[in-house]
Amino acid sequence: MALLNAWNCRGLEGSVVELTIQSGTETKHLALKREKVSLNPVKSRLCEIPSSGRDSPRIGYIKLTSFNQNASGAVREAIETLRSNNVNAFILDLRDNSGGLFPEGVEIAKLWLDKGVIVYICDSRGVRDIYDTDGSSAMASSEPLAVLVNKGTASASEILAGALKDNKRAIVFGEPTYGKGKIQSVFQLSDGSGLVVTVARYETPAHTDIDKVGVIPDQPLPTSFPKDEEGFCGCLQDPAAACYVNRAQLFTR
Repeated sequence: MALLNAWNCRGLEGSVVELTIQSGTETKHLALKREKVSLNPVKSRLCEIPSSGRDSPRIGYIKLTSFNQNASGAVREAIETLRSNNVNAFILDLRDNSGGLFPEGVEIAKLWLDKGVIVYICDSRGVRDIYDTDGSSAMASSEPLAVLVNKGTASASEILAGALKDNKRAIVFGEPTYGKGKIQSVFQLSDGSGLVVTVARYETPAHTDIDKVGVIPDQPLPTSFPKDEEGFCGCLQDPAAACYVNRAQLFTR
């Protein structure tokens, strides 16, 4: 396994970062140019459920893999595309999403909520900041919504899942999330080392401290439920599948 040491990894676009890579007894020195990489953190698809009625239920599946600077825009675009295909409900998959940019988590919550608190920031004296929404950014606040989480769901993902759960906007499925509820700051010391200090914590709208506990789902998922957008539809369409979950289970409390 290679050991990678990267110093001053953040810097201006176009500047160079020196890397030292050690693999066994071999050491390599590389100079890499910093460039912006634009990644789409969202995958989506439409799933049509067989029905005896004239109109088959249509479910829009959105998988969010990280909270980068493109996350809220990509989720908005996915919602718009799925809505143009007349979806009746949404599934937001946050499994194995380890988080990222806190503001993006807040902005994505606003897309689904018509009002309410998203998260509290608390310190030793109590609530320090409140992030909420008045519904002005909402675009999918009425359709049934299910959120999928697991132990790899962390940080900004937990804030989003907790906001949707506590505001009774969504039913949460899966297993308890990672439980990263602390806010930390890094202070550089004179010898070049750093000191990490916990300065606050997150609380969900119900004032739940998720640190080391996580967001507790409303219901479990079958252990064989797939994590990709391709396998998802089969688990809703085929009652004989081991991962089968019917529409009523997903969207009824």
